[in-house]
Amino acid sequence: MFRWFEDRIYAYPEGELGEPPRGLLAFCLYYTRGVRLWLGLMALGAAAIAALEVSLFAFLGNIVDWLSHQSRETFLTSEGWRLALIAGVVLVVLPAVVLFHSLVIHQALLGNFPMRVRWLMHRYLIRQSMTFFQDEFAGRVSTKLMQTALAVRETAMKLLDVLVYVIVYFSGTLVIAASADWRLMMPFLVWVAGYIGLLRYFIPKLRAVSEEQANARSTMTGRIVDSYTNIATVKLFSHSRREEAYAREGLVTFQDTVNSQMRLVTKFSFSLYLMNCLLLFAVGGIGIALWLGQAVMIGAVAVGIGLVLRLNGMSQWIMWEMSALFENIGTVQDGMNTIARPQLVMDAPGAPALQVTKGEIAYDNVRFHYGKGKGVLDGLSLTIRPGEKVGLVGRSGAGKSTLVNLLLRFYDLEGGRILIDGQDISKVTQDSLRANIAMVTQDTSLLHRSVRDNVLYGRPDATEEMMLDAVRRAEAGDFIQSLSDPHGRRGFDAHVGERGVKLSGGQRQRIAIARVILKDAPILILDEATSALDSEVEAAIQDNLYRLMEGKTVIAIAHRLSTIAALDRLIVMDKGRIVEDGTHEELIARSGIYAGLWARQSGGFLGFDDRAEEVAAE
Repeated sequence: MFRWFEDRIYAYPEGELGEPPRGLLAFCLYYTRGVRLWLGLMALGAAAIAALEVSLFAFLGNIVDWLSHQSRETFLTSEGWRLALIAGVVLVVLPAVVLFHSLVIHQALLGNFPMRVRWLMHRYLIRQSMTFFQDEFAGRVSTKLMQTALAVRETAMKLLDVLVYVIVYFSGTLVIAASADWRLMMPFLVWVAGYIGLLRYFIPKLRAVSEEQANARSTMTGRIVDSYTNIATVKLFSHSRREEAYAREGLVTFQDTVNSQMRLVTKFSFSLYLMNCLLLFAVGGIGIALWLGQAVMIGAVAVGIGLVLRLNGMSQWIMWEMSALFENIGTVQDGMNTIARPQLVMDAPGAPALQVTKGEIAYDNVRFHYGKGKGVLDGLSLTIRPGEKVGLVGRSGAGKSTLVNLLLRFYDLEGGRILIDGQDISKVTQDSLRANIAMVTQDTSLLHRSVRDNVLYGRPDATEEMMLDAVRRAEAGDFIQSLSDPHGRRGFDAHVGERGVKLSGGQRQRIAIARVILKDAPILILDEATSALDSEVEAAIQDNLYRLMEGKTVIAIAHRLSTIAALDRLIVMDKGRIVEDGTHEELIARSGIYAGLWARQSGGFLGFDDRAEEVAAE
């Protein structure tokens, strides 16, 4: 039975994802797709429970009247069938409805609903542009995803479960009170009006402070996660106290929002309790007065007072539920500002997959400046022939990495085109584009998974023999066999820590190179691919890299010019422009910028002293 209800909602749907709407109601409705039937059944169950529970108070009044006026000898004969009906409701109908309602909530919705929302949000966020992730804390984004998913669930379920229950229950209360005497209903009407007034006054204030609290919570978490993520830098600069102060600032801001919230809750709670006391006094006084005037029977007084006592406890519960509802609404609104942002880099509708037949790359009058209005690249054109090995040279900020990032379509161009084998990369799918490009970066980041998982990331369907061959060619086999982690996993099963922190820079680089060797893409990008390696390992890997380059179009960025001097062609960049183009020998013969840089190298490393570059350029 439990499994049947647990399997009613599929938490991991596939299919195309649209941009989530920005309106609160539309945002919540967007993420209720696939669960609306079960939300409706939950609301139906809540209405049935409320109707049955409030009807029990009417039965209570009848029983009091029956016991007051009928003789013991004839009581069962005259009222036995009514008692049997009440027993059936209490023992069979109400427990069955409560069981169904509980199964819908706890088995079908509570687990599957937020998991489904997290999955959909994650699928959308992971397709966001590089700009999105550069502008946000990773910890902040993940926190917003987790808490927004729960807040969407709570908002939808409380609106449909609690409010339906309350509306049906309050309506039934008024009907039962009015059925005895309309005057007995009047205190309930006044109380309902006052209760609605309290909600209208306090709930918007609670919603506002809850939105501030959600934002403060995610900022607080982001600051703490940022310190942990960069713990090596924190310790290197002895800034534990600085990080404590940075985290404390976030904690204090969050605590201030909590204090503001709790002040409102205290005022709300006291006001409501005072109203409940006044309701009890009014219903009790009016009921006794009507009984003294023989306008109502004693059962009506008992029902009225019983309903007040029930409302006394229920109103406190409703207060907390409404507070939680609008706290969740505040959380949804805060998360919506992050999650519902448009994706800046998107596939064109019906975009085909990139087909790389030769590997020619053409930058056609490319213009890009990171939204700054000018600078970086302005009208750059460059053609890299199929199978050509090209080195990019230039000082930091010259535009080398930007050329590579645009080829990978991490950003969309602001003008011009980039073509691969005549296909505009903005018109093909991003996945197919990047599947045809392999890259080794200077700042290698590994996934917090096993060595095997990291290597196979280049080609998940590779065989064990293919993986081992890639590892051997990357000179990584020896150190991998010696790895272990705190959980006793060894070798290829050992986990490498967050971003590969448990490995040295050279070890991370060799795993990254093995991953690229395994991927075997037709276009290869090397961004200081061997910068973290010692000379002996670098020499061994260089031979394998050269073999890897065979038949591929290669773009290599290097500051050590000796690592790219043998390439087919060298491109010298400065301030987003191509200033020199030719082979190593041709550029040396021109006695230009490249020749000056080559002459000033010490051990093959290109320095970045501005004055030295100015002298070399002269």
